[in-house]
Amino acid sequence: MKTDSKIYIAGHRGLVGSAIFNDLRKKGYSNLVTRTRQELDLIDAKAVLSFFENEKPEYVFLAAARVGGIISNNIYRADAIYQNIMIQTNVIHASYLHKVTKLMFFGSTCIYPKDSPQPIKEEYLLTDPLEYTNEPYAITKIAGIKMCESYNLQYGTNFISVMPTNLYGPKDNFDLEKSHVLPALIRKMHLGKALENDNWEAIADDLNKRPIEGIDGSQGKDEIIKILHKYGIRRIHNSGMRLSEGTEADSTVAIEIWGSGKPLREFLWSEEMADACVFLMERYDFQDIVELQGEMSGFTKEIRNTHINIGTGREITIAHLAEIVKVIVKYKGKLFFDTSKPDGAYRKLTDVSKLRALGWKYDIELDEGVYRLYMWYKSSVYNSSPVKI
Repeated sequence: MKTDSKIYIAGHRGLVGSAIFNDLRKKGYSNLVTRTRQELDLIDAKAVLSFFENEKPEYVFLAAARVGGIISNNIYRADAIYQNIMIQTNVIHASYLHKVTKLMFFGSTCIYPKDSPQPIKEEYLLTDPLEYTNEPYAITKIAGIKMCESYNLQYGTNFISVMPTNLYGPKDNFDLEKSHVLPALIRKMHLGKALENDNWEAIADDLNKRPIEGIDGSQGKDEIIKILHKYGIRRIHNSGMRLSEGTEADSTVAIEIWGSGKPLREFLWSEEMADACVFLMERYDFQDIVELQGEMSGFTKEIRNTHINIGTGREITIAHLAEIVKVIVKYKGKLFFDTSKPDGAYRKLTDVSKLRALGWKYDIELDEGVYRLYMWYKSSVYNSSPVKI
């Protein structure tokens, strides 16, 4: 890519897309094209084709998607599969028709089998059943990988795919129904800290920035307490007995966390993910990746699993993560794990050997990243959306 190349970032307002946009800007790329969902509905094939005809982008970062955590992906299964299939199909096909020089497709490590060997190599794709709660979303991402590979093989396009691990960073989604585990923990403990200090001004400020089910800071205490209780931020008697709404005497605050806390997860700061992706787009084409894969695993006649894992290669339990967040937020209350709720896959550690062989490695450790995200959360007025398109 040249600094004046026309580059379209699909999904520039989301966690991934905004990080890509900012990284490109920092590196001197000046001809960046973006559209909001209101300006361009990527589910509309005719609108997408018209956009490509008029703008003629040379490079495309396909970061637009309907995304969510374990709750959202399990509840909105039809939305996840329909919207994501339509978005990626329209953009990839239009990129082929309008001779885009290179496209990068973004997936997720949920594409791998629930009981995959660890750490997860790219070659483990489609070797066993998927984790159930994320299955529709994962299938769309697998389809995107295969679509890119197939267009490359049939039409000679240059479409590459990356599979970032769990990401966190500026513009993360803090919606308590639809967020991933780390932003959810940060917000719950932020509100829990305010509740244990009876700091209703801080609670009202938080809800005004990011209302929960329409409840903002203008509501009465009873309504606010009810919505906090619903999402696992509760006053309990010091003996452990749950109190009725609004009761404060001889009480403490407890934060509910879904599952046992035992599953292990890998986390990567979103700005580092962006650096890795721009690094790959600048230096490597599809054929380079095919050749590297052949060198690492032995050449075969079949070209498959050419996607690249992007991560740290390090993991942590959800329970340990919660303790890190607790220290950084300075929340002093209790944590309890609701084992009646699903854990999801037990481990999802990526093997990043391919990425490291290409010359990229992460720098920001988790505790530093959590601190950065909490500082961003407190200072931001960004009203996060469950759908990042």
